[in-house]
Amino acid sequence: MATLPVYRWRLAPDGYATYRQLRALGLRPGGQGIAAQVERPRRRRGPLVAYLYRIDRAKPVRPMTPAKRAALAKANAARRVCPACRRDAGYVIPPSLGMCPACAFPDNAPEGASWNSSLHTAP
Repeated sequence: MATLPVYRWRLAPDGYATYRQLRALGLRPGGQGIAAQVERPRRRRGPLVAYLYRIDRAKPVRPMTPAKRAALAKANAARRVCPACRRDAGYVIPPSLGMCPACAFPDNAPEGASWNSSLHTAP
């Protein structure tokens, strides 16, 4: 089992790129394995590691099809709907709460924030 070459931060040779750098170039790893890694020293919790891929082996990003675009739009719309009150919050509901803040903290909600007589009943 071969070990990966490890480079210091900002000292990786030309021809290697991180996943984000590949995406910025319109490329994807394309099935290749991790070619190397870069370590950025930190004072606590060990070094920060970024994996590198070979640019010459990368493939072009697959184009977005209309079906994929529709599925992505539907998934993002579902993340905006509160499961408790079924309202569109206008932003992605925080996963830590699992519902809109008005439903998660009803005592702190501004007057009329989530009260809808057809959806909620008075305590």
